[in-house]
Amino acid sequence: MTDSLADPHLRYAAPLPPGTPREIVILGSTGSIGTQAIDLVLRNPDRFTVTALSAAGGRVELLAEQAHRLRVARVGIARREKAGALRDALRQRYGSEPLPEILAGPDAATELAAGPCHTVLNGITGSIGLAPTLAALEAGRSLALANKESLIVGGPLVKAVAKPGQIVPVDSEHAALFQALLGGARSEVRKLVVTASGGPFRGRTKAELAAVTPADALAHPTWSMGPVITVNSATLVNKGLEVIEAHLLYDIPFDRIEVVVHPQSYVHSMVEFTDGSTLAQATPPDMRGPIAIGLGWPERVPDAAPAFDWSKASTWEFFPLDEEAFPSVALARHVGTLGGTAPAVFNAANEECVDAFLAGKLPFNGIVDTVAEVVAEHGSPAAGTSLTLPDVLEAETWARTRARELAARTAGTTSEARA
Repeated sequence: MTDSLADPHLRYAAPLPPGTPREIVILGSTGSIGTQAIDLVLRNPDRFTVTALSAAGGRVELLAEQAHRLRVARVGIARREKAGALRDALRQRYGSEPLPEILAGPDAATELAAGPCHTVLNGITGSIGLAPTLAALEAGRSLALANKESLIVGGPLVKAVAKPGQIVPVDSEHAALFQALLGGARSEVRKLVVTASGGPFRGRTKAELAAVTPADALAHPTWSMGPVITVNSATLVNKGLEVIEAHLLYDIPFDRIEVVVHPQSYVHSMVEFTDGSTLAQATPPDMRGPIAIGLGWPERVPDAAPAFDWSKASTWEFFPLDEEAFPSVALARHVGTLGGTAPAVFNAANEECVDAFLAGKLPFNGIVDTVAEVVAEHGSPAAGTSLTLPDVLEAETWARTRARELAARTAGTTSEARA
């Protein structure tokens, strides 16, 4: 896999001297990925030390607690107006001791990503993670990538700066593919098989999904995640994004990336080889395993996550994807094939539609239907056009505006129908 972004056969950074902890910067430290990463670090102080943290600013007290407990040198907060509250929270914990340096504003995470460390864990949610991803890669850091959106919306930009082996994926599916690919050479890979839990609505028809409420969509049967990712799992948009991510990470054509529904979420993904063999990576559902791969590779972290108890009987099931009820994966393949700014439009429109759904302004099926309409209006990129960061940002702005307009139109039509 020598020309792929995530190459498990390559070691990007030189090994550290024995007994030297790996210095980590955690972006999105108060979110699900960040808090689990901190748990892993605290259980392995001989392996990792955290030098900087960043968060959006919605959980200032937690951010201050993390900074104090880890004794970081720098703390970033995206919401500038929360800097004072963060300073006060830090002061309560540090007392008369010197406070860490505080960076405030939308560029705080990007500045921290380029700072001195060995590995940057990008656990930010959404396409705002693109600039930190590029900063970490350009600064020569190893990148543990949980922020799939930055790769999806800025694929060509990321591929232009990333060195072989510099990215280690943290998504459970892509960490699974990363490990399974060690079983053969690139020329021997026939297919990537990405597993999906099916979300809370597996087995329902498109008509049955029409009455789904936000509370229904947020009740994921397997994983505990943030609201946007949880709704994306319910619509399977998350799986569509993962198909695009797999294509970009491993340079495998879209027609050789398959999605299969696996409700137990034990097998996180599989690689089928040309001799008919399939290698699967399996663990009980727990994100600390993929996080440990991202932070520690090429070494494994002992007891990072629970293992199976093979003395107990269990059943593992696999089902084909119902693309009529869940058209998001097919739409994502189309978007990925279009390339250019189309993935950025897809992702941004979806984020706006999820917000509208959670606010009760858009029906569940309206999420993907509206995204598809925005993608169709955007059209195909011009052949041979190179992608720039301003292109991505402009496309996202247009997509968000258009998605809000269409969602508002749908809400108005629904209200009229009820009246």
